[in-house]
Amino acid sequence: MEKVKTKLAATDWQSIATSLNEKGYAIIPKLVSDEQCTELIENYRVENLYRKTVVMERYRFGLGEYKYFDYPLPEIIQLIRESSYPKLVPIANLWMKVLKIDTIFPETHQELQRQCHASNQLKPTPLILKYGKGGFNTLHQDLYGDVYFPLQTVLFLNEPDLDFTGGEFVLTQQTPRAQSKAMVLKPKKGDMLIFTTNFRPVKGTKGYYRVNMKHGVSELHSGERYTMGIIFHDAIS
Repeated sequence: MEKVKTKLAATDWQSIATSLNEKGYAIIPKLVSDEQCTELIENYRVENLYRKTVVMERYRFGLGEYKYFDYPLPEIIQLIRESSYPKLVPIANLWMKVLKIDTIFPETHQELQRQCHASNQLKPTPLILKYGKGGFNTLHQDLYGDVYFPLQTVLFLNEPDLDFTGGEFVLTQQTPRAQSKAMVLKPKKGDMLIFTTNFRPVKGTKGYYRVNMKHGVSELHSGERYTMGIIFHDAIS
């Protein structure tokens, strides 16, 4: 666990900020070890870790399954939440400022949680997702309530083209009065992807404007794909 903390501390967060500002996403390579990935996958069967299981096709979210962790969260999730959040706050607050949105995010994750709880958002949102052959996730945004942080992360627990084929991570950018843009990503096992929850600012000729973004997963052709999403705000239900 100490290696994850050290890796986060040593990350070039200025480069992360530049990538998020320019593209809406950034990748920290090999944040977690193969052993940690294996442990997280094996814990998928440990039911008392989770508060809720969602079968995607039941709600027309896609084809697959995911489970929301319950409090107290596993140590690695808590560590990533608490260590990454302060590094991302300056980016989030700059976005609010240039888009003239009257929101200032607090400096610590504990303070963000207090804001969530004051809005009756009491339930943890980190989750682990499992897809098999034919599995996919429709384009969506993870908001969960009035209080939401505009950036989130996902850990990739399998190796693409080895453990599974297909199943790319898809981001779409819906630019006003223009066609949508799709970005297709293939992070490797152990990588952490940071991306925008619902929108990002883009600079135009008359200043900054807002572009909405959604994310999903393309169809798996073979194998099994596991990822772990770490969302910073809590949920109403």
